[in-house]
Amino acid sequence: MKIDWNRRTCARRGHVTYLPQEPELQDRLRADTALGEAWRCLRCGDFALGAPRGAGPAADAPLVPRGKVLRDTFILRFLAVERALRGVFIVLVALAVWKFSNSQDAVRRLFDEYLDVLRPVAGHFHYDLDHSPVVGTIQKTFGYKHSTLLIVAGLLVAYALVEIIEGVGLWRAKRWAEYLTVVATAAFLPLEIYELTEKVSWLKIATLVINIIAVLYILLSKRLFGLRGGRDAFEAERHSASLLEVRTSAGMTAAHNG
Repeated sequence: MKIDWNRRTCARRGHVTYLPQEPELQDRLRADTALGEAWRCLRCGDFALGAPRGAGPAADAPLVPRGKVLRDTFILRFLAVERALRGVFIVLVALAVWKFSNSQDAVRRLFDEYLDVLRPVAGHFHYDLDHSPVVGTIQKTFGYKHSTLLIVAGLLVAYALVEIIEGVGLWRAKRWAEYLTVVATAAFLPLEIYELTEKVSWLKIATLVINIIAVLYILLSKRLFGLRGGRDAFEAERHSASLLEVRTSAGMTAAHNG
């Protein structure tokens, strides 16, 4: 059974009806019924009873997420969810660092006790815990000052807030969020490349590739920083798409092209 996503969306959010100023479009979008006037929905194409929800020039009609716009909205919302989840995870890490800073000595004593217990077991399997990189890294953190750990926790919280703000803005398709995402993501690309020079992993490679693709996609598709004509060209594209939505819903595309 094929799902009609347009009608499914209309059932959840309501129809998108519009009264264009152009008389020839009005006649094709409007219908008289025994229950009153009805207007064709720009999303699903069905007629909905009642007055139109908007009015104005056809080029200023609401751009209904469908086709290319629907694809762009899906990609941006996928990035929004990824940014929000990353932000929540970083907040949890910051909370762990803060708690560790307040009980650093107790955690060190507990770690040393477990290390003494595990040392003979590890030696049985010919693993030297005293020269383990993981153990060395953990022991190094015990030497950090309480104030240093608090600064780290604060920086992590600030970074998490940026990620969460990005996610909310991208979900709402705000242009400032697209700029913020490009700048923030691009700023960390050199660090991700440097980490690959230290140790290569498929996760690091996948993260780097996804971030590069995200930056290029948003830059080019949203025409940021003056690319491909900048904001004026982006708005002109949106207006053209709006006009096409109205013409398509009115069944005039073929006539217009002819």
